[in-house]
Amino acid sequence: MGAPGFWDNQAKAQQAVGELKSLRSLIKPMGAALAAAADLAGLIEMAEEDGSLVAEVTGEIKRLEKVVDDLELKALLSGPHDAEGAIMSINARDGGTDANDWAEMLLRMYMQWAQKNDYSVELLDRNDNEEAGINSATIAIRGPLAYGYLKGETGLHRLVRISPYNSEGKRQTSFAAVDVSPEISDDFEIEIDEEDVRVDTFRASGAGGQHVNKTDSAIRLTHEPTGTVVQCQNERSQHKNRATAWKMLRAKMARFEEEKREAEEDARYKTKARVGFGSQIRNYFLHPDQRVKDARTGQSAGSFHQVLDGNIQDFLDAYLRWRVGQDQ
Repeated sequence: MGAPGFWDNQAKAQQAVGELKSLRSLIKPMGAALAAAADLAGLIEMAEEDGSLVAEVTGEIKRLEKVVDDLELKALLSGPHDAEGAIMSINARDGGTDANDWAEMLLRMYMQWAQKNDYSVELLDRNDNEEAGINSATIAIRGPLAYGYLKGETGLHRLVRISPYNSEGKRQTSFAAVDVSPEISDDFEIEIDEEDVRVDTFRASGAGGQHVNKTDSAIRLTHEPTGTVVQCQNERSQHKNRATAWKMLRAKMARFEEEKREAEEDARYKTKARVGFGSQIRNYFLHPDQRVKDARTGQSAGSFHQVLDGNIQDFLDAYLRWRVGQDQ
């Protein structure tokens, strides 16, 4: 990083910095664990002579067990794109205005999780609903192993609550769909024939000033062989929106190839296929009681609001362990 010319190409420099962070996130705790294990051996010898140190030994063993457990979880993140950033799209589904509100609540949840883990977040696209919440949004979350942790969030998220948009105070069920793809570098080869991609321009909707609504600055790309659709309207510049949309399409196609490879492995080893986009993966309840439960892993939390404040790491870790169990 200190070499002359390292920062001349910002994109490549940032990629190298990201790789460094990913490596450090593994190497530093591994080195600390090895050093602590060596110290523990000496502490045990001392405790054999001084019984008052037994409690300290017990506490250190429990702490090291947690460190090793965390390292074992990170070792599960060995997929070809697990170390990359994550491009996450959230779309309101069934449930009317409640679904739009729910989609925005999920957007905030993932942004809060990123903040708690010192990850950066960039808003790539946002389409606000006229009444409340969002129709859709796409963000990029960048940090060590971001995609590896978040890829299991793909699917339908179901909310049950007393609707604030229903004057009769009835219970409402609403859905939002989450899709996660790896943010791959420009150096990674993804075969996309431009002739297979239909490009549509349209006027951006929602907030953004008068200029946004007067020009066809928004871009929609449709990869016709797979039916994959991405769109970007966040910038006033059509050129910037086009560049971002292509980045999103490359990410989706990388995810498509990864899922195809995983399906082949599942068929070979006769394991259960990954729960994919369009499948209900987690239930969030505000009524009759407050709780969150994952439909795949059985992982649950007794505080709805804590989960919505970004405390979802237990769910992410449980998915990694569950996925390994499915492959065995």
